[in-house]
Amino acid sequence: MDLVVLALGRSLADLRVGRVWLYLLLPALAALVLAVVLGFSALGWLVGQLLDVPPMTWLAAWGLVWLAHLLAWLGGWMALFALAYLCALLIAAVVIMPLLLKHLADSEYRDLAAMGRDSFVAATVNSLGAAILFVVAWLATIPLWLIPGMSLLIPLLLMAWLNRRTFAYDALSLHATDAEWACLRAQYRWPLLMLGLVMALLAHLPVVGLLVPALAALSFVHFGLEALRRLRGGAIVSIQGEHS
Repeated sequence: MDLVVLALGRSLADLRVGRVWLYLLLPALAALVLAVVLGFSALGWLVGQLLDVPPMTWLAAWGLVWLAHLLAWLGGWMALFALAYLCALLIAAVVIMPLLLKHLADSEYRDLAAMGRDSFVAATVNSLGAAILFVVAWLATIPLWLIPGMSLLIPLLLMAWLNRRTFAYDALSLHATDAEWACLRAQYRWPLLMLGLVMALLAHLPVVGLLVPALAALSFVHFGLEALRRLRGGAIVSIQGEHS
């Protein structure tokens, strides 16, 4: 857990840098524009579609029409929020992450050799695959929202998983070898999920939530590179020999 706190602390310290704010704002503006457009153009249609599928149809049949409408509107807003967040997350992962990685690698992690593979295609495929799985899981769990509290807990857990799946790999692909990535993924599986959950909680805050995708990218870079630094310790020479 110390790495989670360390990554968050270093990310907050980086907010003193003007360039970092530029990286944070670009995905946020894209998400804001998308949310406004979808809110005006698609929310009514989406609510109507949700009213025609379970569990809303079940509630209406039981005479709980008001609850069906309430859940449909809640689901519609959450769906629009999820789509806007996905848009910002993909921009942060594909466009902003490499810029943040270069900025931090040239400043705070100059001692860490880049021994992985700089693959734009692999990072993009990873991000798109995570986004598709997130949408499928989000839709599949809608019936569980009838359980008290699940309408809040499930989106948080799914978003936490999405953050970890997307940013953990992208943060380390350039610097870590395949063996190092496998070791770090096994060793820090739960702390990485916890960092993703912190970002998911922040994403639900007004205004601040729009900045979260790029902030998550920044935090996962700090977490990943510091974890890799600790893994290597003083054995960098032998690792370089194996890599070559």
